[in-house]
Amino acid sequence: MTILVRADNTLIYGGKTYRCALGKGGVKSDKVEGDGATPSGTFALRYILYRADRIKKPDSALDIHAIGETDGWCDDPQHADYNRPVTLPFPASHEKLYRDDPIYDIIVVLGHNDSPPVPGKGSAVFFHLARHQYAPTEGCVAVNLADMYEILAKITPDETIEIRL
Repeated sequence: MTILVRADNTLIYGGKTYRCALGKGGVKSDKVEGDGATPSGTFALRYILYRADRIKKPDSALDIHAIGETDGWCDDPQHADYNRPVTLPFPASHEKLYRDDPIYDIIVVLGHNDSPPVPGKGSAVFFHLARHQYAPTEGCVAVNLADMYEILAKITPDETIEIRL
């Protein structure tokens, strides 16, 4: 089974339709760093990161790791660790995964531009929690917490997420 994400802000999985947020730059086949777009394509579901200090551990067949205060993600296309997890403090441009807001309380790391990363083709494209009223993301796919728990409980490691234009 595949998680299907459509450009009309719907996600379909297991015969059920969910509301989702997508990138403020829309869905694009030619994703570039900083464009705010969600990339189209089919991507592996690598593993789950979550805030153990805020929420219960998701029930999932995917590997699950707790996020700590020193966890980050490199988004500097010129750095050797581009589109990879890093330890903070980190000298190059990066995202902090241990955030004040709840959107990264659960992150599913997607296999976008990671094998190997191509500088400038996009970094930190995740499946994570939605902002208030499903405000657009910086290029990720986001759902509410209850829906995330429901989806993750059914996911198997060989499934993918397909984001369509």
